[in-house]
Amino acid sequence: MQRVGLQRPAKDPPVNPSDIHDTHDTHDTHDTHDTLAPALSTAADAAAAAPIDASTETDLRRTWMDARTCSHWLPRPVPPPLLRRLHALASLGPTSMNSQPMRLKFVVSDAAKARLLPALYAGNVDKARAAPVVAVVGMDLGFPALLPRLFAHKTDAVAYYEGRPELVASTALRNSSLQGGYLIAAARQLGLDCGPMSGFDAAVVDAAFWAGGSVRTNFLCNLGYGDRSGLRPRPPRLGFDECCEVV
Repeated sequence: MQRVGLQRPAKDPPVNPSDIHDTHDTHDTHDTHDTLAPALSTAADAAAAAPIDASTETDLRRTWMDARTCSHWLPRPVPPPLLRRLHALASLGPTSMNSQPMRLKFVVSDAAKARLLPALYAGNVDKARAAPVVAVVGMDLGFPALLPRLFAHKTDAVAYYEGRPELVASTALRNSSLQGGYLIAAARQLGLDCGPMSGFDAAVVDAAFWAGGSVRTNFLCNLGYGDRSGLRPRPPRLGFDECCEVV
């Protein structure tokens, strides 16, 4: 089985960040005077927040303030070129030694869904079945082999991981998780909704999508255009003083 993401297909041009635009925005628009201050955890936070321009605030709203985790989906497909753009954007985020261990399977077809659904816990089956795309976010334990190309200036990069399987595993998990976060942020920027999921049998997913290779499943993420009609109010977030300290 061919691994996904080990190299960019030859027909893809090099990624130019300035070419990545949002052409599928489905989120509501807001007046520019409606600031982020109400979402800040305390009045002190609001007073200390640096002023932002309208364009930046729009981007922040699209990616964070107005974005919600979706469990119900509109019957609207995600165009394949948008998935390529999504990967291109997410791939720009930093990873240790530019290791880029995230590998992706975009599950779209009925046949692929039939392989995935038996691995899901009951509460996630309907969510994944209805989602236009389920991204299987994997981590490649063979990532060191690509370091001579991805981090060429460090000639001993491969040797750093040789004989250290625990370091390889922790690096792959940590950095593929980072890349999964970039994937979610990028998807929101491109007008997609996301529904990341735990709640699955990783061994079954591995056997279905990564058999015989060095990739292991990290998490799943539903992608598409969410049906927001049944969304509950956003649950509370911890305030700065509850989980942060400036030392």
